Amino acid sequence: MIELKHDEEFAVLTIRRPAALNALSFELIAQIGAAISEAGRSNARALIVTGEGEKSFCAGADIKELQSRQLIDQREGAELGQAVFSQLDRLPMPSIALVNGFAFGGGCELALACTLRLALPNAKFGLPEVKLGLIPGYGGTQRLPRLVGVGRALEMVMTGRTVNAEEALSIGLVNRIVQAPGLDAAKAYAREFSGHGLRALQLAREAVQRSVDLPLYEGLRMEADLSTLAYRTADAEEGMQAFVEKRKPQFRDQ
Repeated sequence: MIELKHDEEFAVLTIRRPAALNALSFELIAQIGAAISEAGRSNARALIVTGEGEKSFCAGADIKELQSRQLIDQREGAELGQAVFSQLDRLPMPSIALVNGFAFGGGCELALACTLRLALPNAKFGLPEVKLGLIPGYGGTQRLPRLVGVGRALEMVMTGRTVNAEEALSIGLVNRIVQAPGLDAAKAYAREFSGHGLRALQLAREAVQRSVDLPLYEGLRMEADLSTLAYRTADAEEGMQAFVEKRKPQFRDQ
């Protein structure tokens, strides 16, 4: 099952299937989508995504569900996973994957889809689908090279090897390694930006994320457009006025 709860100013989405190492069934993926939508309608300042227990964030797809499927079913399953994980890009607030233990296959792809990633020391990442004669289908081949570069992404996808937390940090797969208790660490990390206005955070995320798909001159035009939109918000007026008055701004996400 999927649990979505509010913890102080944050929404926390937890995959609760520890007996199966939090593996993703199609039903679970649909539940994740519903939880992301609910979080988007809340007043949370960030969404933290994690898995129950100390062994596994999410060990990937439920392989038994993938067997003996028609091609159209498999296509629809891939599109479901991609659509659900892509919802994270459209949230009004940033999302943080708190990876505790295994993040393999679909679990790694879920972490990749989040805005930022934190790893506990025992975290292990991998896209091992090639070992089953498959390839990643929930966005891994597209998001991983955008984070770590084409060469490293090809190596991980083609070998299916496991990357530990230290290596994940060194190649840019995660932003930080944090110590237990992980949720406390994730909330402390989120507070480094959660006090800023969500409008500015959302526009900044869009500018950075779209940059990898555009030539520089087009990216600069897009940045100019988005920075102009940010300038027209009430939060921008408040932020500049607060700076002049030497006080802390009171952002209202407007």
